[in-house]
Amino acid sequence: MREEMRRGIEAAERLARGASVRDTIAAVDTDAWPALDAAVREIDWSTPDAGYVPAWERIAGGRSMTAVLRTGRLTEPLLALALCHRDGRIRDRAVRQATGHRDLLPLVVLRCAGWVEPVRERARALLAEVLDPGSAVPLTPLILRVGRRDRGDFAVRLVGDVLRRTPRERLGRLLTDADRTVRRFAYRLAVEEGFLSPAELARAGAQDDDVVVQNLCAEAALAAVREDGDHRDVLEPLLGARNPRARSAGVTALRRAGLPAEAERFLVDRSAVVRACARYVVRQYGTDPLPLYRAWCAAADGPAPGAVSGLGECGNRADAELLWSLTGHPEAMVRARAVAGLRLLDLADVRRLRPLLDDPAPGVVGETALAMLPSVELVPEEWLMERLGDGRPPHVRASAFRLLDARGGLVRLRAALAVLDGPDERLRRRAELSVRQWRRSPEGAYRDAEAEALLERGRLLLRG
Repeated sequence: MREEMRRGIEAAERLARGASVRDTIAAVDTDAWPALDAAVREIDWSTPDAGYVPAWERIAGGRSMTAVLRTGRLTEPLLALALCHRDGRIRDRAVRQATGHRDLLPLVVLRCAGWVEPVRERARALLAEVLDPGSAVPLTPLILRVGRRDRGDFAVRLVGDVLRRTPRERLGRLLTDADRTVRRFAYRLAVEEGFLSPAELARAGAQDDDVVVQNLCAEAALAAVREDGDHRDVLEPLLGARNPRARSAGVTALRRAGLPAEAERFLVDRSAVVRACARYVVRQYGTDPLPLYRAWCAAADGPAPGAVSGLGECGNRADAELLWSLTGHPEAMVRARAVAGLRLLDLADVRRLRPLLDDPAPGVVGETALAMLPSVELVPEEWLMERLGDGRPPHVRASAFRLLDARGGLVRLRAALAVLDGPDERLRRRAELSVRQWRRSPEGAYRDAEAEALLERGRLLLRG
């Protein structure tokens, strides 16, 4: 905010010295116009030695700004400043003179959401009169930003109406805007008006990094998919998308397109939501995915990690030994997914899981700690405390601390003090928070010498 204000003050200074609006602020600089508006109100224009710029009277040729606006016309730079003036009467007269100054339309947009009703209504009438396809596209980002204000909805509705009459090729700039709010607005408009083909919408849903755009475009594209047509141009971009939302939409559409066999390869997708959609599709056509998962996980050449996850998601207790056997697989991702599957099926045995807390792969250790949490009381405190030592890998120390911290009581306090002055900054921060939040039990179970000694040591470490 401070940087925006600094830029706004610099722009106001340049305008006061006669620089053109176009040379001072780029029309598409969404942040610069509100900054200028705020800066003009903050600057002390009333004294000649204000330090920033000359006084209003000197800017206006020795007369007050009100007198100049009443009897003559200001130059465009000074009119820009008048549109931002803190006096509503001056803003009102400036709006009257803004007709024909297209470079000032961003300031007219700001006045459309102002709190002074006569200024607001006059600005709205002017914007409705002059806004056309040529000016609507570059003004849309600013209009949407102003639209978040209490009285900003008028300009948003107006620009929407104008853009609906705009040739679709001009909307391309908005569909690729860096601001996701602008892209969302543009794609909603394109979907409502049918500006984009299903294939174009599918590509947008697959490529855009915004979740709202992904869903909007994917759903609109899939509305055209029917069983009796060739929809490869729609399905292929979605099925090959990097984002799981687009892939899951494409997989679900395979049912509507009558292509259940295509869904089988997505049963082992890296995303849980995509795997769930694939299972739904194959089941609709009479295929049970569980035998497929079992066969893939028992294959001699080893399963894909997604197959192990799928077995955990739809398996049962009969799959326990198959999953346990995969906890020793040479691929770390397979081991991690196997532990996760045991947890999902409520088959985790902390005694069998303990060796995996020393696994060299952080992902495996993290899943192991998560699986141990419900039965953490069964894990010996001394064994876990050993894994807090400085010689242990950071991921092992972090997971051991997580389990000890979950035990609560003095165990939690001992673990926090063991790492509070250690080399791992992230773990130190967690330990510090744990010490600060530690409380004795309401029953006073920890009113003993050890608790007092631990707390005193914690206070010393925190102060140091």
